Amino acid sequence: MPEQPPYLRIADVLRQRIAEHEWRPGDRLPSRAQIARECGVGENVVRRAQELLISQGILEGRAGSGTYVAEPRRRVRVVRSSAREQRDDSPFRADMKAVGKYGDWESRTKAKVPAPVEIATRLGITEGDLCVRTAYEFLADGRPVQLSTSWEPYDLTAGSLVVLPEGGPHAGAGVVNRMAEIGITVSHAVEQPEPRRATAEEASLLGIQQAALVTHIRRTYYSDQGRPVETADIIVPAALCEIVYEIPTGR
Repeated sequence: MPEQPPYLRIADVLRQRIAEHEWRPGDRLPSRAQIARECGVGENVVRRAQELLISQGILEGRAGSGTYVAEPRRRVRVVRSSAREQRDDSPFRADMKAVGKYGDWESRTKAKVPAPVEIATRLGITEGDLCVRTAYEFLADGRPVQLSTSWEPYDLTAGSLVVLPEGGPHAGAGVVNRMAEIGITVSHAVEQPEPRRATAEEASLLGIQQAALVTHIRRTYYSDQGRPVETADIIVPAALCEIVYEIPTGR
């Protein structure tokens, strides 16, 4: 059996010392140099161990101050379900309200963006075909907890009142409700979740450690004719959110 990498061993040591209440929430850890001497490893090993525990929400780094034991925090529950589209509110706002938080989002839309090859494949169009791209930052009590980048074929909504997802009389109504306004019935969505590490840009936007664990969800909405009408890359940080799938029984 391969030997455990040194930084994982040190992470286990630090985790155990926290579990045994040697350090309590809010306590500042000794310096990396001190921990390195106590454990007989280099400071870089301690740094990697601490970064791992920060990404897991066990520790938190404070610029210019040091590393501290994180206060226990309740992760935001994010419910994934195609049955949660609402006429009067968004599923995200409903999720946030359920945990006593105010849900909101910021968005940036750009029309007539050429589709990259992966997006074109997911939408069943040709690479370079024009799309409407919208980048979202979802907020809980003003703090970012989720990212999403949405793509819609431009020829599907061009010239209609729903061409801009966050503009016009149907702003923020969601894909299902917006498509219904132009006579398209969305029948189902397909989601492909995959764990990975956050990119530098994602970490910066979410306020998490670079390379922290996130779930990358590739979601595509389909019409009742089988045409993909929207696809999105949704980024959910593991330290801030838990993902729950709600599956309708069809009854």
